[in-house]
Amino acid sequence: WSHQSGSLVEFVVILVATLMLVYYCEFTDTFRPVLQGFQCKDPALSKPDPGPEQSSRVQPVVLYSVVWGLPVISGVELVLFLLHNSAHLYDQDKVVMVGDCCYVNPMVRRTFRFIGVYAFGLFSTDIFVNAGQLVTGSLTPHFLSVCQPNYTALSCQDTPLFISQSEACTGPTPDVMRARKSFPCKEAALSLYTALYLTVYVMSCVSTRAGRLSAPLFCLSLLTLALLTGFNRVAEYRNHWSDVITGQAVGGAIAAFLGACLCLVLCDNNILLWWSGGGVRGAPIQRRPRGNDQEYLRQHHPH
Repeated sequence: WSHQSGSLVEFVVILVATLMLVYYCEFTDTFRPVLQGFQCKDPALSKPDPGPEQSSRVQPVVLYSVVWGLPVISGVELVLFLLHNSAHLYDQDKVVMVGDCCYVNPMVRRTFRFIGVYAFGLFSTDIFVNAGQLVTGSLTPHFLSVCQPNYTALSCQDTPLFISQSEACTGPTPDVMRARKSFPCKEAALSLYTALYLTVYVMSCVSTRAGRLSAPLFCLSLLTLALLTGFNRVAEYRNHWSDVITGQAVGGAIAAFLGACLCLVLCDNNILLWWSGGGVRGAPIQRRPRGNDQEYLRQHHPH
């Protein structure tokens, strides 16, 4: 129990530290992007201004509601689904994890692990993306429309010059600063992270007969929506193709790594059988009792 308690405290400390770093990146001016120069009347940066993010087809409130709400709902519903479709797992769920001061249902612990690891990965994705945007200072396709440089004062009406002065822009400063953070695309990274994390977990851990069709259909729908989110960013001139692809690569890599690690812990042998092609459809998730679990089983389930 002391080992488990220490691991929990360590995880909470790391999660809180990650959350604080996200706060400083998102809601303060502590970190500012590198000021990149630009070519006068560069066609790649002269796309029309698509307007604020709230006017996008994929509004931030919708995106973040799905990114935060869907995994929580899916995690709880998945537990209820497994309990309903497996009598053995239902019996196993009655066994509690015994500690010195509390009793934790194994499925409750499983759900909190799923959500906790997901939250850590989501914060990590946000930090990686923010770091990339701040270090590169890459300009959006509509940068010149927001920057509104005075070409007459810059002496580049007829001759294309490379402008590196920080005072070249006359547009609103907040809009100009946002237009300097294009690479990689945060929306593409977060959406694909959510979709791929749930896909890895569901396809690796769900092996009931009822989930043969519904699970792949659910995962395919999530991945499709994530890809469409990236396509929409390009179509609205909010990001370049390279921004979207890199953002999806960052989110996908973090999701695949954390999802695989989580499944190795929670799904035991089922994930190995699934990857080897010998998955046992219809078999419940197996969990070997460890530590205090073994003592509890000997006392209450001698047979």
